[in-house]
Amino acid sequence: MAAAMLDLLSGFLDLKGVLLIALIFVPLERLLPRRREQPLLRRFWTVDTLYLFLNRIPIGIGIMLLIALSLAAGQTLLPDAFRGAVAAQPVWLQVIELIIVADLVFYAIHRLFHAVPFLWRFHAVHHSIEDLDWLAAHRVHPVDQILTKGLSLVPCFMLGFSGAAIGMSLLLYKWHALLLHSNVRIDFGPLGWIVASPAFHHWHHANEPGAWDRNFAGQLPIWDLLFGTANMPAGRMPARYGIGETLPGSYVQQMLYPFRADRGAVPEAPPTPEQQAA
Repeated sequence: MAAAMLDLLSGFLDLKGVLLIALIFVPLERLLPRRREQPLLRRFWTVDTLYLFLNRIPIGIGIMLLIALSLAAGQTLLPDAFRGAVAAQPVWLQVIELIIVADLVFYAIHRLFHAVPFLWRFHAVHHSIEDLDWLAAHRVHPVDQILTKGLSLVPCFMLGFSGAAIGMSLLLYKWHALLLHSNVRIDFGPLGWIVASPAFHHWHHANEPGAWDRNFAGQLPIWDLLFGTANMPAGRMPARYGIGETLPGSYVQQMLYPFRADRGAVPEAPPTPEQQAA
């Protein structure tokens, strides 16, 4: 398991995959754009590029600390026979179980980040995105990512899932998260209520009252359906994204934004043209 932890850390710190990601998503967003008017080099692309490269180290270290604590807790609290039985399952079955368990925890933590004002300060950095694409997916405050993704991994390591299964589930999560934020018109049809689609997650980022605090699941919309937070109107997509407030324009200022003494509550989004006319 120690080897799996080192592999995971190297995945957070390895930059070689960045070129592969760009080579896949840049053409995909040009061929199947959700918003045709959105340019390749849209606003704040330089800031989001800094997130892509600079966030890897603090997030990787933070998640590795949580994993180490999870392993220690699992070895202390759970019988070796139980953890061994979990790891002995077929890898494909473990991957399915991992996605279910991790996404349920992710749903709960993500929802807390919307409900608790102190946590929202960090999550607002991610929701300040006004032009969604694969690069914007990386605009996440390290505190936010460490707690949401890191805590979703705690039961996975505690329960004793194999390193191979955890590695595969993390790889699926990474590419799925990039797709969810990308500027592509891919909806999955009826399967979009089983596996989260870009349309599903774009509605989570929508800057309109009916979409606020909805679609918390990272991969499985079933959690939003079960807990009454699902929102994916048929036949239309959000007109705009963001939080109704423009955050500071630099990476460093956005890192410090949650700690600013003069930072007030995030204001409500401006009224839509339809609301203004009403």
